[in-house]
Amino acid sequence: MSLAEPAALPVATSAAPRMDVLKRFSNRFKASLPAYLLLLPSLVFLALFTYGAMGRVLVDALYQRATPKAPVRFVGLDNISAVLADPAFTGAVVNNLVYAVGTAIPSIGLALLFALALARTNAVSSALRAALFLPVLIPMVAASALFMFIFLPNVGLLDYYIGRLLPVLPNWLGDPDVALYAIMIITIWKNAGYYMLFFLAGLQAVPEDVMEAAHLDGAGPYRRLRHIILPELKPTFLFVIVIATLNAVTQVDHVFVMTQGGPSNSTNLVLFYIYQQAVEHYDVGKASAATLLTLAALMGLTALSFRTMANREGGP
Repeated sequence: MSLAEPAALPVATSAAPRMDVLKRFSNRFKASLPAYLLLLPSLVFLALFTYGAMGRVLVDALYQRATPKAPVRFVGLDNISAVLADPAFTGAVVNNLVYAVGTAIPSIGLALLFALALARTNAVSSALRAALFLPVLIPMVAASALFMFIFLPNVGLLDYYIGRLLPVLPNWLGDPDVALYAIMIITIWKNAGYYMLFFLAGLQAVPEDVMEAAHLDGAGPYRRLRHIILPELKPTFLFVIVIATLNAVTQVDHVFVMTQGGPSNSTNLVLFYIYQQAVEHYDVGKASAATLLTLAALMGLTALSFRTMANREGGP
């Protein structure tokens, strides 16, 4: 009997650590279960409407259907080649680049000016902040309808006031050389107040003691802005640039309402091109291919921006 007892000891000692691991895992699971249950609805929606939709787009980009009732046909990368060879897509990309630069730079510049002017909190600055942020709360469709009235030729508010200064006025939404710049105005008007919030938050991180020391050393407002405030706001600038770029690609409601991509495709942006291919031409494969190309470009730009942000902050 004494010889059999030592042989049973290793079994008991080896099983004990396993039981401890299982017990710890069970305790952690029980403690985390309420959090997972609360997250479950969001995870389901994320899986269905984000990752599921991305997977569907990836699959649809590899197939083609001639008519709504025709069977699908596997074409591989032909849809991507067709999109890249389509002059309408090339024109939409060029328009989107002009639109992105023409809206991001003025919006960010105005947002920085507003933030610098309203950095100190008081009753007047709080009221002005609310007034500047108000356009963000207005739906783009409603804002587009408002600006259509402003841009009406001869009778619109813009022509009413500018007509006193200039004898000949363009057709703001009907002239191919002007229409894209006209829809930029509504984007700048809506987004400047939104970006202002980020700069106001960034200004809170500027060290007050450094600003006071610079003021005592005789540094004027311009030198303090250039050598202290702007360097401290570099991460904010990079983040706002990413947000502005995403907005330039995803904000297309005003194109639907105001121009429908015209005149002569002068306001046709990438997202509206995707809509035309999918809904008007029922070329889902081509629309999916254009979506993949757009997503790839946005992901690359976002990764580059955040990589630059990490390097500036001393990250890897």
